[in-house]
Amino acid sequence: MSEKMTTANSTEQGKVDIDFAECAVPKWSRRRFLTMFMIMLGFTFFSASMWVGQEMAAGLDFWGFIKALLLGGAILGVYTGLLGYVGAETGLSLDLLSKRAFGEKGSYISSALTSFTQIGWFGVGIAMFAIPVARELFGGSTAVEWVLILIAGACMTASAYFGIKSLTIISYIAVPLVAILGTVAMIMAVRQGDGTIVDQFAKSSGSLSVIGGAGLAIGSFVSGGTATPNFTRFAKNGKQGTIATVVAFFIGNSLMFFFGAISYIFVGGNDIFEVMIRLNLFYLAILVLGLNIWTTNDNALYTAGLGLANIFNKRKKPMVLISGVIGTLLSVWLYYNFCGWLNILNCTLPPVGIILVLSYFMNKKAYDTDTVKMVTVNWFAVAGVILGAIVANVVTWGIASINGMVVAALCYVVGEMYKREKNK
Repeated sequence: MSEKMTTANSTEQGKVDIDFAECAVPKWSRRRFLTMFMIMLGFTFFSASMWVGQEMAAGLDFWGFIKALLLGGAILGVYTGLLGYVGAETGLSLDLLSKRAFGEKGSYISSALTSFTQIGWFGVGIAMFAIPVARELFGGSTAVEWVLILIAGACMTASAYFGIKSLTIISYIAVPLVAILGTVAMIMAVRQGDGTIVDQFAKSSGSLSVIGGAGLAIGSFVSGGTATPNFTRFAKNGKQGTIATVVAFFIGNSLMFFFGAISYIFVGGNDIFEVMIRLNLFYLAILVLGLNIWTTNDNALYTAGLGLANIFNKRKKPMVLISGVIGTLLSVWLYYNFCGWLNILNCTLPPVGIILVLSYFMNKKAYDTDTVKMVTVNWFAVAGVILGAIVANVVTWGIASINGMVVAALCYVVGEMYKREKNK
């Protein structure tokens, strides 16, 4: 698949079927700041992040929770902010950036990792909606569960199929509703609890350190955050892409952590859905749960489609459909059997992201032209991902994703130095 650059003209602007899977996003197709902010904020509204909020609340007191949230948010913000900047400045997707960093065929490793992980989380997300709703409405009926899975999977796949325009519409609808209704439910739950929120957090086991909590916060969304260029490439410039990413990710992830924490304290669960059910807000609970998952699932499926398009040299839209069908049909199995593996895979993606960032800043001039000579495989970059993933999953000291990024960065930098020395 060649990397082709488009130019702004009236013919191109009249097209409605451009998915920019093969080319940089031209200036005429860039979005305003508010749109980018809403898309990135909706991306972070993921129910699985509430599980992390539950773990943090169970192991930290209130101030420890806040410190872990701030530290984890800062590190995640730097990582995603850099990726957001690179995506916006170049107009390139994660997969096109990977071609330059990993090579034409070497990019398949990053595309495969992101596609596999995002299809997995897409399926888990569908089950996270269907299973609790079926339980509350029909006592856990398997038939109803599958009806909900198929309906949700079809709707989410359809909206992801239509690309960035559809993601924008869903985000503008879902983000305000989830943020407002979820926050209101959280405040209501705290007011009904025993004592202040600080008192309620004090009941935790104290088994988690601030560093450990920060590691959980980073790990909760670092895999999704690696796909940031897929969306910020539509930002008007690097500054807007970076600000939209950092602010949106911090606000969105913080809300999800708080929702999960309050759910644990109030009902012993891990989802704001359970809190709203306890508060007799049943239909609002279903609305919030569905929209919360929909925003992230659309972004995940969009990312998976781009990755598969790169690997199989096909258009993005058919790959989105295939990803959606796979994720939908395997959703229940993924939910009950694959979450642990997905968490392991989360540690494999930060090495990919840091290599993309280093590739851009170490070879900036090469990104200013559309006539790029790409190698087939950059073995140093590939080795960085493999070794970084091993270290992230095996080494128990520090923060897993950072450990992986450090190793990957070293491998890539050594490779660049060797290449430059060889070309002298």
